[in-house]
This record gives sequence, structure tokens and C-alpha cells, in this order.
Amino acid sequence: MSGKAADVRDDLNQIEAAFLGTPLAGLPIGHGPSGTILVADLDPDRLHEVWQAAEALVPVIGRRPVMVTDDFDDALTIRSEPEQGPSESELRTFVEAAASSEPWLTYRHYSEDQQVDEDEIEFYTRGTTRVDLNDLVPDVVLPAPLPVLERVLYDRLLADADLHAQVLGNVRLVTQTDYWYTPDSVLLMLLPTNDVRGSAYWVDFYGALDLEDQQRLGEVLEQWRHRWDARLVASWGTMLQFQVGRRPTPGDEAWDAAGQLKALAPNLELSRWEVAVALPAGDAWFVHNRP
Repeated sequence: MSGKAADVRDDLNQIEAAFLGTPLAGLPIGHGPSGTILVADLDPDRLHEVWQAAEALVPVIGRRPVMVTDDFDDALTIRSEPEQGPSESELRTFVEAAASSEPWLTYRHYSEDQQVDEDEIEFYTRGTTRVDLNDLVPDVVLPAPLPVLERVLYDRLLADADLHAQVLGNVRLVTQTDYWYTPDSVLLMLLPTNDVRGSAYWVDFYGALDLEDQQRLGEVLEQWRHRWDARLVASWGTMLQFQVGRRPTPGDEAWDAAGQLKALAPNLELSRWEVAVALPAGDAWFVHNRP
């Protein structure tokens, strides 16, 4: 990055000027931890709008935005002086390691290895929707691997418009912003990079507690951005929230995306087949991974 670009990126006055005419104009701004910049006093009813305004300014200010909260982290405070972040070489090493990682070998939902017995099948065919789908899988030989059962269930559900509509009506909320969590206190963090993979260096997520997992998360962010135009809106520690520009289509695309989402979000209380039904119907993804 040129010296001029770096000056623009790090100059609070330049960033404040870029905010003029947007929902960010006039908000308190200052230095945050590890080279970041924080914007405070956000309207809780306009968080997505504020993030979208900051996202549109990435080409101008050279910083990726992500919503964060200080509800659980006292270190997230505006500082009068900047705090040193990673060097360009450190960040470059991080990005290169992320690009060569294989995140889906590590991020893998525990249910992938589950076997479903005769006395359990009704539980899995009801999911959280309480729509009885047991009649869709009478010929599945049990015990069966849960992913096999769920894929058969999903494919047959796609072929039954009435049942599919019932299930969708119960699960579509999980791909809408109404489902998103909103902390009591929110700040906008402007990361000192415009690189999608590199942004994971600063993302606080329970599913990426060490450097290697942060790198894997960086590759997930890049893959999802490339395939689905999924952009990270918020990181609340145990939760990540994404705006999605390209919805997966029903069938293989939705099934694959649902598997990845469940792998990253083991505490998302939906079956994989339910997530696959929901994904083509909304533009907001929710990841939940907690102790």
C-alpha cells in the first residue's frame, strides 16, 4: 500500500470527511485496539444501515467494517492514541496461511458422524418445525448416517410443494435480519485492511480462538464472499452475522451451503435440511458457536 493510501486510511479527519452525508456523519470516532478505528453512539435501530454505509466506503477509506460490542469486552473503548496493529509482513503471512488452509477439515459438525436408529427417526424428521415428515422416509434402511437421512428428507421435501411451504414458513426467519441478535451497546470497528481474508485477524469469534483457527476463518470469509457475496456485518463473540448478495438455489447449492453453515455454527438450532430450506429464501446468515 502506498504511503498516501496509508495516510488516508489512518487519518481520522479523512475518515470523518468520508462519513459526511451518511448515517455515520458526526458520530464519535477514535482509535481502537490493534490498529483499528472505533465509531460509537450507534442507533440500535439502524445498525445494518450504518454498516452498509461503512461497507460502501471501503474503496475510499481502505478499511473493512464490522459491528462489535463492548458488552463483554472492556478493552473495546475509543483511545486518544493509536495502538500498533500487525505489520504488513505479519498480515501478509496471515493471509497466505489462510489461503492455504483447509477450513472444512476442521470446521465439521458433530452430527456428521451420527447414526439414526428406528426409535430416533421421528425426532430428526420433525426437526424444530414440528411438521411431521416421517412419511417422506419410510424406505430408508436404519440405522443410517444422519447426513444420508437428512439429504433424502431434503430432496423429497423439495418435491412436495405443500410440505416445503409449511417448513419454509417456520424456518425462513433464520435468514432474515429480524433473527439477528442486537447487543445493548454496539460500536462500528473499522479494520486496518480491506482484505477479506486478512479481516479475520481482528474478528472475535468463539469458533476461532487461536491463530490457526483465525486463519481458517479468514478462508471461510473469502470462500463465502466469492461464492455467495456474503459479507461479515457483525461479530458478537459467539455469533457472526452476514449479509448475503447471492442466495444459494434449492438443491445441491443450498445443501452444500447449509452444511458449511452448520459446521461453523454448531449451536444453530436447526437441522441441516431445515437450513437448506431457509437459505434460498433470505439474505441474512446467522452463525452461533458458544461454550
